[in-house]
Amino acid sequence: MLHAEGPLLTVDVGERTATETNIDDLLETLVGGRAAATALAHDRIPFDADPFGPENRAYLSTGPLQQSRMSFTGRMNMTGLSPLTDGLVSTNAGGYLSRNFVGTGISVLEVVGESDDLIAVHVTDEGVEFEAVPELEGATVPETSDYMADRHDLGPDNCIAIGPAGENRVRFASVMTFDSRAFGRGGLGAVLGSKNVKCVTFEGDAEPPVEIPNPPEMDVHSEAAQSDDLMRRQGTTGNTEFINENFALPTRYFQGYEFEHAAGIGGSAVEEKKYKKGACSACAYACKLPTRDEETGVETEGPEFETVYAFGSSQGVGDIVDVMQANELCDTLGMDTISAGVTVAAYLASEDEFGNAELAREMTEKIAYREGIGDTLAEGVDRCHDDLGVGNYTVKGMEFAAHDGRVLHGQGLSYAVANRGADHMYAGMLSLEYSGQLDPEGTLGKAETLVREENASAFRDTGIVCAFGSDYLTEDRLETLFDADHDDLLEIGARTVRFERHFNNRRGFDRDEDGLPYEIPDLDDAIAEYYAARGWTDDGTVPETAIERVAPSAD
Repeated sequence: MLHAEGPLLTVDVGERTATETNIDDLLETLVGGRAAATALAHDRIPFDADPFGPENRAYLSTGPLQQSRMSFTGRMNMTGLSPLTDGLVSTNAGGYLSRNFVGTGISVLEVVGESDDLIAVHVTDEGVEFEAVPELEGATVPETSDYMADRHDLGPDNCIAIGPAGENRVRFASVMTFDSRAFGRGGLGAVLGSKNVKCVTFEGDAEPPVEIPNPPEMDVHSEAAQSDDLMRRQGTTGNTEFINENFALPTRYFQGYEFEHAAGIGGSAVEEKKYKKGACSACAYACKLPTRDEETGVETEGPEFETVYAFGSSQGVGDIVDVMQANELCDTLGMDTISAGVTVAAYLASEDEFGNAELAREMTEKIAYREGIGDTLAEGVDRCHDDLGVGNYTVKGMEFAAHDGRVLHGQGLSYAVANRGADHMYAGMLSLEYSGQLDPEGTLGKAETLVREENASAFRDTGIVCAFGSDYLTEDRLETLFDADHDDLLEIGARTVRFERHFNNRRGFDRDEDGLPYEIPDLDDAIAEYYAARGWTDDGTVPETAIERVAPSAD
């Protein structure tokens, strides 16, 4: 089976040590990416760890396809114990980091410990260096990139970095790369902040021995280049008005299902502000959205659909320029736009200030610096909703993505049981229900489909391939690329989900954490069907006999 190559590099930022560990056996079994990182996290992070403690570990990992030149492969995975959900979380980002990471010769970076001083870590194919960077305290993400460019001739494509939000342990702080690409959900930026790690850079010329079959490598690349998909012009915002008119676009902090100003923040509005093409490394699909507004001078990448919802409809804001400004603010300060936008929407609800984009931006900045009410909001909706006097629209502490489970019931079921919480990328139920392949009504009988979609998503993040490449990376092509039956690839995804669930079980998660803040049909019975399909207990826990330790000891 095709898999990533290279050792695990453990960087202890407190001890200032770097240690390589052979993980060939793990990679041969679990390929790389999210699966490898999740297994390492499961076996090496103590079950009782504090997310902000030195014993927590953050993993940055690559898959074998990052050693190809195929479209849809310019992505990396990040995994750790989330300060937002208190469970394991994995998130991935695009951009141009992956090839530079591969050039160091490692397959997984593990960051542990806690530095007394703010530092940058430099990883190359020749070793690791630690640099004290007190002058970067409070620096924004672009300021940090500029510093690395000036001092080390390394661009934002060589870096992961945190902004003020990460330093201030905002529970939904992002780790950023290329200034505008976010390892967004779950607050791993706050984990690096707790370790006093401002940035990590990667540079090298290593060429791990991974051979990618061609075809389908160049077939996928060619088809991506020739595609006339709307997403290449409008990104994920292209379906904003369709979703608003035919399903639901959560509006004014879930008080409504339809936003009357959707056209002002939708795909056409975004495309009008797009001034050039944008892509991730080696990708001919080029679906990114560099946008600019001449009147205000704001320039950003995006916003994508989730940001349009979080800082648009959810806040009652109907002007795309306002959403662009919020998007750029989150990227600069280092915050997940979904959690930040929804948390600010909760604040606007408490103040009866829907539509006040200026106030929303003010609150966003206060969150990053934990100033005034921003200190409360920086904890996220689950921890601050009582103070605000609003409903708790989260699952497992994670704020909802846009795709409304009150209308898409299979997606609602997915939110309820997902180890990551209310995140839309954990399974692909929403696409099946939007397209009509699956009736959006009802939850019963959907468990088997949900299990398959979760497994497929977990393997997608293991390979690693972009979710937008699903039409091109068919099952047959994946089998050829990885030299394995598709069912075997799905089993790697299933093992990943089991590791996550078992880790969370050991932290006290069970059936009580699987639920929704709103009613949908037959949810309890559907959750029971899901547990049965997974082979878990009626209480939502993984039998100990189903877990096999695969990672080398951390001792």
